[in-house]
Amino acid sequence: QVQIVESGGGLVQPGGSLRLSCVASGFSFSTYAMSWYRQAPEKERELVASITRAGGSTYYADSVKGRFTISRDNAKNTVYLQMNRLKPEDTAVYYCKADGRPVWGQGTQVTVSS
Repeated sequence: QVQIVESGGGLVQPGGSLRLSCVASGFSFSTYAMSWYRQAPEKERELVASITRAGGSTYYADSVKGRFTISRDNAKNTVYLQMNRLKPEDTAVYYCKADGRPVWGQGTQVTVSS
């Protein structure tokens, strides 16, 4: 059974940092590219960042480029999203997903507010 569990969200002031984690199980983690998405209230879910199977290549949405870093540890079946210089517009529920697998976790709430 495929399971995705995100964690690490919280309330942070503008300019602050958070590190999100996503632990996956039930499939061969190292054979899938992984992505982080986010969904703000009354907005569609959007792709934030992606990383290839071995971590050698990454993609970032323009809105987070230079501030967010995606990484993975295949030995721990975990993908991370380091978020720096956070802005109020980064407020959303963040989800991770294995590319090509239709399974979503419960997400983790990130709120950027003073």
